[in-house]
Amino acid sequence: MLTVFGSVALDTIRTPSRTVRGALGGAASFSAVSASAFCRTGLVGVVGGDFPARYRKTLASRADLSGLARAAGKTFRYEGEYDSTLSSRRDVRAELNVLGGFSPELPEEYAKSEFVYLANNDPDQNLKLLGQFDRVKFSACDTISYWISRKKKSVVRMISRTDAVVINDEEARMLTGRANLIGCARAMARWGARLVVIKKAEHGALLFYGGEARPVPGVPVEKVVDPTGAGDAFAGAMMGYLASAGPAPLRRAREAALRGSVMGSFAVEGYGMAGLLRADRRAISARLARLRRLAGLA
Repeated sequence: MLTVFGSVALDTIRTPSRTVRGALGGAASFSAVSASAFCRTGLVGVVGGDFPARYRKTLASRADLSGLARAAGKTFRYEGEYDSTLSSRRDVRAELNVLGGFSPELPEEYAKSEFVYLANNDPDQNLKLLGQFDRVKFSACDTISYWISRKKKSVVRMISRTDAVVINDEEARMLTGRANLIGCARAMARWGARLVVIKKAEHGALLFYGGEARPVPGVPVEKVVDPTGAGDAFAGAMMGYLASAGPAPLRRAREAALRGSVMGSFAVEGYGMAGLLRADRRAISARLARLRRLAGLA
């Protein structure tokens, strides 16, 4: 079983062609739904009294929600705006609300999870939760500029206590103060991460482990609608595959990242989680086979 912890949100997303308000979002939501295509997944998070029942039903159709708490107050809300190319997003507003004071408590069953993904969230909350697991075999974390600018020392501490970090290229440079991505990866490896995954949007990702960098291609997508959550879908798919594949996760890192690219490509094809939710096993397998052919791996 894989346990995913992080934000469950209500998003407002502005693109040049459309504005979507109150969409189901959050790093944990995208990650857990994506991971569920490969393994049994439990979601740990918190929502407020304003969280729609239909969204809970959607999440429950893909993941176990025993760890999703409900608190008095408002759900975490995020608002972002994309430029005309959909390649750059400006953070307009982030309201932590019930997530800000959340003290996560693991259901007993979740404590036995051997795979843990700490999605984008307060690094101190993430570390508190990580300490509640009995025997973690492989853990990974993510972070964004919001936490790097506010809690950089805690972010570095979180990376030092997990096996892997998944982060985008811009935030890798911000966190490490380096321009070259391999240099960024080496810095994070020195902090303790055995696997560093630097996401590069449509250009795939750079994996760094065993002292070497390995590129992973992205899936060519002709029509990008909304990139929100694509990176979370990538990370969730990676962890879902690793949890299903068994021991020696590092040996399977590239295969996991290929599945991450596939699930990220579905995420960008619809507003909110619509594209990701349309991805069934047949579509996932077909797109993975196509990516392997394009990458010369078939």
